[in-house]
Amino acid sequence: MRISMKGLFPLLFAALLSGGCQTVQTTSGGTVGVDREQLMMVSSSEVEQASRQQYEEIIAAARNKNLLNRDAAQLQRVRRIAGRLTAHTGYFRADAPAWRWEVNVIKSDELNAWCMAGGKIAFYSGLIDRLGLSDDEIAAVMGHEIAHALREHARERISKSMATGLGISVAGALLGVGQAGQDLMGSVAKVTFELPNSRLHETEADRIGVELAARGGYDPRAAVTLWTKMAAQSSGSPPQWLSTHPSHATRQSDLAKYAARVMPLYEQARKGRVE
Repeated sequence: MRISMKGLFPLLFAALLSGGCQTVQTTSGGTVGVDREQLMMVSSSEVEQASRQQYEEIIAAARNKNLLNRDAAQLQRVRRIAGRLTAHTGYFRADAPAWRWEVNVIKSDELNAWCMAGGKIAFYSGLIDRLGLSDDEIAAVMGHEIAHALREHARERISKSMATGLGISVAGALLGVGQAGQDLMGSVAKVTFELPNSRLHETEADRIGVELAARGGYDPRAAVTLWTKMAAQSSGSPPQWLSTHPSHATRQSDLAKYAARVMPLYEQARKGRVE
């Protein structure tokens, strides 16, 4: 029996909904209580593989331009802070401490940092130098970006795009068409570098981020001062890559509230912290 492509798409979509679509709990709630269930239409392994390939390309390009890890002291500082935070990711998901975490600093004036699926982190030197970030403020950025990876926000955004697009890319992915892998890499790049995160994702990352910082022995209240510095650098508004973040006042209020909630974790961590 022959089935036309026109008739095949509804069947593919039905298969996607019945087999490929799933509701998942990517993280435990932690002290901050982020426990929203998420609808996923692509596997975590596929997104992690695509993210790893994308990350390797970016790092290789930075290395070729002599922009990778130019300042040894700055690199050591960023990696030390990241190490303290990643050690506590198990409070949110059991598998995360065993991820192949990688942290690099790219020489750039951009106010930017990100963490791809599976723990691939890049910090831009401009974020540290232009804002004069303290260790606590670097931890605030780091915790926020790590939280995006723990919550698999990139995977969720790609899934949402697939659900609303319902086009050839979905059919290609289901049928194993060769271009599907490249399409997924392109989607990872787009959600990481081009499209700002949703307000919901940003709020979740803020809240998990302050808890990670506190557990690592960094003052969670630094997230508020960090945001003030970011807004000041952008004439009172967030830079373009943060354009859909919550408003300045709303965000500061929420950060202050959740920083206060995790202060006991910070105090506990400080007692046993060794520099």
